[in-house]
Amino acid sequence: MRDASEGRVRGWLRTLLRLTSLRLRLVTVFALVALVAAVSVSGIAYWLNRDAVLTRAQNSALSDFRKSLGEKATTLPEGATCDDLRVMAAAVANNTLDYDVVLVGEQDTGPICTAESDPSIFELDMVPDALVDAVHERRDDDSPAEYHLYWQRITLHGDPYLIGGTQVIGGGPTGYMLNSLAPERDDLNSLAWSLGIATALAVIGSILLAQAAATMVLRPVQRLSDAAQRLGEGELDTRLEVRGADELAELTRTFNRSAASLERRVKDLSAREAASRRFVADMSHELRTPMTAITAMTEVLEDEVDNLDPMIAPAVQLVVSETRRLNDLVENLMEVTRFDAGTARMVLDDVDIADQVTACIDARAWLDAVEVNADRGIIARLDPRRLDVILANLIGNALKHGGSPVRVTIREETTHDGARNVLLDVADQGPGIPEEVLPHVFDRFYKASASRPRSDGSGLGLSIALENAHLHGGDISARNAPGGGAVFTLRLPREAQPPEDETAGAERRESAPAEGEVR
Repeated sequence: MRDASEGRVRGWLRTLLRLTSLRLRLVTVFALVALVAAVSVSGIAYWLNRDAVLTRAQNSALSDFRKSLGEKATTLPEGATCDDLRVMAAAVANNTLDYDVVLVGEQDTGPICTAESDPSIFELDMVPDALVDAVHERRDDDSPAEYHLYWQRITLHGDPYLIGGTQVIGGGPTGYMLNSLAPERDDLNSLAWSLGIATALAVIGSILLAQAAATMVLRPVQRLSDAAQRLGEGELDTRLEVRGADELAELTRTFNRSAASLERRVKDLSAREAASRRFVADMSHELRTPMTAITAMTEVLEDEVDNLDPMIAPAVQLVVSETRRLNDLVENLMEVTRFDAGTARMVLDDVDIADQVTACIDARAWLDAVEVNADRGIIARLDPRRLDVILANLIGNALKHGGSPVRVTIREETTHDGARNVLLDVADQGPGIPEEVLPHVFDRFYKASASRPRSDGSGLGLSIALENAHLHGGDISARNAPGGGAVFTLRLPREAQPPEDETAGAERRESAPAEGEVR
């Protein structure tokens, strides 16, 4: 179930990454450009066609109305009655354009009669007042026609109409016409739907083209990305086939040149590092034999120091201490070379942590300077020798640079995923570690000489302790306590996992490194 849920999470993450990918942005830009272009073209086409259709319909209706009204007005008798106007209205409305007519017979005193071709459709009250005023307004220019034909588009009962009006020259009636624009509206709606469908098809087509273009453009980029990932994972012989002569091909050539240069540099650095490790290992092994003889001689001298001349005794003591320091340095260098070469192994056993701490302190005569706060019975499966190395370095370091009493606290921890750990705090009573030194306390050969003037170590103890903690799957951290003093926290799993190719017998015969080092 857990693997399935993790697979779904990874799938969602990949989908999210695709949503923010360059491909999506490229397709989105193509689609937006196509949409803007299609909408602009369709809008312009629609408004041009709309104007043309409405203008043609209105000009046709108004022209026919003007012509028919003029022709029929000549047939009116002098002093035409309302019946004559109704006959004329019916005659004018009898047209192929299907518009209705209202005729108004007027005198100076006002309208005398209103004739409607179809009162159920078009009445005089439906004519806008603004149009009536415009029709009755005399023209002041030099045109021979005193009155002009005016028109207006209106909406009645939700449908568009064209309404026009004019006066017959020479004292004839005033005529108004009402022509429905519903057919033109339906034609324009059909045109709008067609343009909308065409716009949608254009956008879909642009998306497909953008997808094809993105695939073609991004395929080399994807190849470069995969090759860069393989290169980052250590496959330094990764190369790409150069295709074409465009910018992407030049980028591929640059990648191949960079990969080849990186491979050469890494090989050179690896060879130098291997040579340095062999040198340190060989030097350590070569020094071990003479150091054994020198150590034996210094032990003899140390035993006889009380019988020596008082002027010579201090020199002998210096030789003895420096010989021991040199011997510790050789042992530390050998331990470091094993870590670097990956040959360090563990021999696991069930260890009572409190007993191990007590044994480490007792073996080094630190019982009076170290306080242990721990319950018996906290058992962990660890390498006892390597745990002793860690404890000796941490406690010895605290005694050298922090001052006694050093307090060692052991406790248990259970993480959120159910893992059980052992935590061991080593706290001293010193001034603490300078903030600028804290990030470097586990670096090899690092010495904070300005703040630790009494340091006589090699700068390898804490580094070796950290490597041993990592070998168990644990870690060591350093911090300053709020009330003063430094605190080193060792975190080890209750069940350490040794390497599969563990060589136990050889490991038991290795000597322990120095018991204390500088921070």
